[in-house]
Amino acid sequence: MLIQELFGIELPVIQAPMAGVQGSALTIAVSNAGGLGSLPCAMLSTQALRTELETIQKETNKPFNVNFFCHTPPEESAQQEKKWREALSPFYDEYDIDQREIPQGPGRAAFNEDTAALLKEFKPAVVSFHFGLPTSKLVAEVHSWGAKVLSSATTVEEALWLEQQGVDGIIAQGLEAGGHRGIFLTDDINTQVGTFALLRQVVNAVKVPVIAAGGIADAAGVEAALALGAAGVQVGTAYLLCPEANTSKIHREALKSQAVDNTALTNLFSGGPARGIVNRVMQELGPMSTVTPAFPLATTAIAPLRAAAEAQGKGDFSPLWAGQNVTGCKEISAAQLTKELAKG
Repeated sequence: MLIQELFGIELPVIQAPMAGVQGSALTIAVSNAGGLGSLPCAMLSTQALRTELETIQKETNKPFNVNFFCHTPPEESAQQEKKWREALSPFYDEYDIDQREIPQGPGRAAFNEDTAALLKEFKPAVVSFHFGLPTSKLVAEVHSWGAKVLSSATTVEEALWLEQQGVDGIIAQGLEAGGHRGIFLTDDINTQVGTFALLRQVVNAVKVPVIAAGGIADAAGVEAALALGAAGVQVGTAYLLCPEANTSKIHREALKSQAVDNTALTNLFSGGPARGIVNRVMQELGPMSTVTPAFPLATTAIAPLRAAAEAQGKGDFSPLWAGQNVTGCKEISAAQLTKELAKG
């Protein structure tokens, strides 16, 4: 089954939810163009989520996807936090930041019963998750109003687990993808493989529709994924330069520079592995560090450095998320890009 039939959309394209660089404007534009627009919700307060959902339903009557993280919140470790702040201390000194004034914070919230209750008022057509799934009770609640449930798999084992939990489709997230890895059954990065290698294995292993994600940036990539058995594709990086995206000026400039040729997985910005453009902090600390607190606890300590550097026009401490294939990044409308992706 292709995703056009599964979701009631016209084109085999899902716009990847990209927390921090988009809001409802991109969601609306893609859905109105015939794809499945997505809204990243992991960093939204309850009121902000309600406002975004009201805006979407006012501007489109097409199906759209809302995306949430469903990680298990880790226990905070004062010792680990101390190690992390010690690693960052030379940068604090450089920017004259008093780390004693930096609070410890929980970072991103996981999907919960209150969120499910709010969603039920709006009944979005698709609800997707990153880092596995919430409880079976919450999955059943989402299904109860007729929504389709998706989640990301980065290995065949994760795909099989998701199928057993009753998902309606699986996003096969290849190593090329920008942003956070959806890895959840292990923390071994060596298990992560490229999109097309993963896609074929997952398609052969499960019976539910499989959506390819990672490194797909043009119509030829979409066509190749469909030829390999994908029911559709999920594309993120290509949308980052669209006017409907909230991508910052610093991030946009990086995407248009030679720096974009060098991306890496890093855990410095949140504690979880995510692919972004290599910048100063990744170079000086190494992209993957053993001293970062567990996801999402690393975020708080690096946030003041990001703010201070960005105030000077620098992205030295910013998560400049991008996949390995930026050739599809264009400064054109999201609607035009969505239609171009589906031309193959």
